[in-house]
Amino acid sequence: MENNENNIELEDRLIETIDENGNVITFELYDIVEVDEQEYALLLPTENDDDEADDEDDEIVLMRLTKKGEDYLFETIEDDEEFNKVAAYVESMDEEAGEEEEE
Repeated sequence: MENNENNIELEDRLIETIDENGNVITFELYDIVEVDEQEYALLLPTENDDDEADDEDDEIVLMRLTKKGEDYLFETIEDDEEFNKVAAYVESMDEEAGEEEEE
């Protein structure tokens, strides 16, 4: 039974979006952070193509989360200042986690 629960959890964490070329891209929801009372999703691309470089596997995509009724909408962050603020917050979280591991 536990395996079924884990599979359901993983499916709930997979997000499909459509890029500007109409291609469907699947992401795994890594985390949700809040910056200035706005929620943002940290997404990891789920590449099934073995030709992809290892560096791209570590790339996190930031998207704004907006709740519409019962659903969440994932929106591209168009404003550079907003994106940089969220990216800096995420980087500071990574640095804090790294410092805790060293202790």
